[in-house]
Amino acid sequence: MTPITEVEGRRLRLSNLDKVLYPATGTTKGEVLHYYAATAAGALLAHLRDRPVSFLRYPDGPDGQRFFTKNPPPGTPSWVRTAPVPHHDNEEARQIVVGDLASLMWAANLVVEFHTPQWRAGTPGVADRLVFDLDPGTPASVVECCEVALWLRERLSADGLEAFGKTSGSKGLHLLVPLEPTESARVSAYAKGLAVQAELELPDLVVHRMKKALRPGKVLVDFSQNAAAKTTATPYTLRARAEPSVSAPVTWAEIEECRSPGELVFLAGDMAERLGRYGDLLGPLNEPGRGRPVPDTA
Repeated sequence: MTPITEVEGRRLRLSNLDKVLYPATGTTKGEVLHYYAATAAGALLAHLRDRPVSFLRYPDGPDGQRFFTKNPPPGTPSWVRTAPVPHHDNEEARQIVVGDLASLMWAANLVVEFHTPQWRAGTPGVADRLVFDLDPGTPASVVECCEVALWLRERLSADGLEAFGKTSGSKGLHLLVPLEPTESARVSAYAKGLAVQAELELPDLVVHRMKKALRPGKVLVDFSQNAAAKTTATPYTLRARAEPSVSAPVTWAEIEECRSPGELVFLAGDMAERLGRYGDLLGPLNEPGRGRPVPDTA
C-alpha cells in the first residue's frame, strides 16, 4: 500500500520509496525524498519561489525514460499553485509554481529535475537574473570552465555586475548574476556580446556557437538560456545522472583552485555539510535591491 504522509497539513501519497533510482550508488527514491525534505528544502524553495517550473522526469532512474513536461501532470492536487505562462503561439498555458514544502515533496515524488526561467510568474519575459551555462567539449572539463568563469567574473565586474557560481550537476558550470528587472531580449543581447568577446579574447578556450564541430576541447559559453522561453537547472536540484549529483553552489575560491573535475562534483550526501558550512551561497540572488542594471552594450 502506498504510504500517506502529512506535510504542512497536506496529505501526500509517496510511492515506491524502496525503488533504487541511482544504481551506481544504490540511492533509493526514499533517500531522494529525504534529501529534498531534510537537506535542500530551505535553500531550494527560495530559488523556486514565484518561478514557473519545468520538470525533467526520470521515474525509472537516469537510465530509464526521460521526458520534459511544462504542463501540470494529471492528478496534480488542487492546492498546488499554478501560474499563467504565455506560449510562443500567443496562447496562455499554466505551469506549476513550487512555493512550499508540501508542493516540493509532491513534485519530488514524481522524480524530477527542477528547471526554472530567469523571470518570475507575473512578469514573464522580464528577467531578474542573467545566466551563463559553461559547457565543456571533450577533452575539456569543468577545469577549463573555471578558467572561463574567472574571465567572465572580471568582465562582469567591470560592468558593475556580480557573478555567483554553481555546478551544473553534469559536466559544466553555471554563472548567475542578479539584475534589475530587464526585458529578457535585452539580457540575451548583452550575454551574447560577452560570449562573443570571450571567444575573441580566449580563442583557444572558448566558443559561443553550439555547432558541434567547433566544440571539442573548448568551453561553450551558452548565453541562450537567457531567452524568455528557456530554463536552467534550479540550484540544489538533483540531476538525472549516473550518481545523485546536485547542481551545487560553489565558492569563488573553489573555482580558482579547481585542478581536476572531481573537485567540483557534489552528491546529495555532500550537501548537508556544505549548507552547514556556507549557508546558501546563492542567497544574494534573492536579496531585494541586489540586482544591478544591464549595461547598454557588452
